[in-house]
Amino acid sequence: MTRVDRLARSIGDLQDVVRELRTKGASLQATEQPIDTSTAAGKAFLDMLGVFAEFETNLRRERQIEGIERAKARGIYKGRKVKADTGEIRRLRHEEGLRPTEIASRLGISRTTVWRALNARATSEVRTAIAD
Repeated sequence: MTRVDRLARSIGDLQDVVRELRTKGASLQATEQPIDTSTAAGKAFLDMLGVFAEFETNLRRERQIEGIERAKARGIYKGRKVKADTGEIRRLRHEEGLRPTEIASRLGISRTTVWRALNARATSEVRTAIAD
């Protein structure tokens, strides 16, 4: 491998990869960075890179959330447009007895969208029953 910055999403994932390699008798070496997990210095350097990469990701996520909040406050960001009317999906399912594939075809949406709408109602009904 040449660089480790795309190897894992978090420090925990990175450590899992290194641990898995170690159990198989292998080590991780990067040709463009001073990383060799068979040495203490290489392992320490890899951990430091992982910590900074995760920190950078968290900062980016925070800035994104702040930007979205500012845009919402100004009325610029309104989120994704609704793809389908969940009430219509439920009506077609329960009153007309259509199957999800037929509903998707009729409304020009994906079956996944149909299933999400149907499952969202089931999930909210379960939450309500539990709360009562």
